[in-house]
Amino acid sequence: MSLLFRLILTAIRHLFTSRDQLMLEVLALRQQLAMYEREQPKAKPGPREPMARAQDRQGAQPSRDRRPRGHRPPVHAQGAPDREAERFLRKFLRNHRDVLAGMDFFVVPTVTFGLLYGFFVIHHARRIVLHFDATFHPSAEWVIQQLRETFPFDSAPKYLILDNDTIFSPAVIDTIRSMGIEPKKTAFRSPWQNPVAERWIGTCRREMLDHVIVVGEKHLRRLGRSYVSYYNEDRCHSTLDGDAPEGRAVKPKPSPGAKVVALPRADGLHHRYQWRRAA
Repeated sequence: MSLLFRLILTAIRHLFTSRDQLMLEVLALRQQLAMYEREQPKAKPGPREPMARAQDRQGAQPSRDRRPRGHRPPVHAQGAPDREAERFLRKFLRNHRDVLAGMDFFVVPTVTFGLLYGFFVIHHARRIVLHFDATFHPSAEWVIQQLRETFPFDSAPKYLILDNDTIFSPAVIDTIRSMGIEPKKTAFRSPWQNPVAERWIGTCRREMLDHVIVVGEKHLRRLGRSYVSYYNEDRCHSTLDGDAPEGRAVKPKPSPGAKVVALPRADGLHHRYQWRRAA
């Protein structure tokens, strides 16, 4: 009875709800659904059917032997690393991290259901995000300008990892080489080959984008740069032994009566904690 009463009240409330309010509710629900889908683990394959197990016991040929001649399983097309390639990449990233950076795009939906493109460059040595910007209309010319702002004077790394996006056209590659940087393109559909950049995208989504609804280009640019400032200066990293990318000195307790205070960062989404002397 109580459930029926609540449903009736909800229906009456929706009769007097404006269209704008309904759109905001739908947008908030879509944001929560996207967060839920990203956090859910991938489904594991179920147990094989009894017939398949019986065929294995009888020595039946694997299904891959019945493929057409010349067919190769699309391992790299699906982005799954093989052991040899993974070992080589790990060694390359470890040996060149001091002179290595990565760049990438990621998509952010807006309140009007448009698509914004965030662009960033991150250095591998200390995980410092060197540059962040956003646009509705990415192009090769726009990327070239972002690279000029990212690497002024002689601050460019030796290698720069990027994917095979068509935006990274020959003009972009030529610009990268003119800065004294050697571009390293990943294989098709292999985001695991640019791991530091991909990891930062996931961190940015979990710690900022999942908690806000972006209004427009200027909004995302301001949020992104505010989060990058927090990420570089305040956020502690396990790979850096608890330090921040730009360095954060450990401060001892100044006095027995000192208290820990929280300083808001990234528009209040995160905080920096430090000691404050008692008054």
